[in-house]
Amino acid sequence: MGLNIEDYRAVERTFQTITQVSGRAGREKEEGKVIVQTYNPENYAISLAKNQDYKKFYETEIELRKRLNYPPFCDIICIRVNSKRLDEVPKISEIIYKKIANVKYKNINIFKPVPAPIDKIKNTYRWRIIIKCKLDRNVLKIIDEAVKEVDKYKFDCASCIVDINPTNMS
Repeated sequence: MGLNIEDYRAVERTFQTITQVSGRAGREKEEGKVIVQTYNPENYAISLAKNQDYKKFYETEIELRKRLNYPPFCDIICIRVNSKRLDEVPKISEIIYKKIANVKYKNINIFKPVPAPIDKIKNTYRWRIIIKCKLDRNVLKIIDEAVKEVDKYKFDCASCIVDINPTNMS
């Protein structure tokens, strides 16, 4: 399941978990045994964790991140839009998205707003906008202005959270 999480670090976390668990198995007098249940046994995180090949894992992962322009080769910004009212969330998300997408600034790659992977928590609806770019003051200003744009519309129950290089993409 860990490989299917919508997060670019899912493979890294899977590798880390397997190597950590297997490192703890067999510490006592009896030999330990690790059993990994997976639908994807050929995934490089699983096969390299099995062999505890940290170097090969790093080389594979860093090359993939470079090709896909993931950290450390860029920054990821997640703008989370929350509201108690379902009708507000897509409207607010669209306002922010359009404001940022209409700015012509180098290397900002903005993805259309979508419901968060867990789209409702404690009666609060959640959407997100993902941006990939090299973070600088101009990008921060663009995002700040886009989020402030929402204030003009006087939404009742909404909030926006800007998370730079989030530890959790949900």
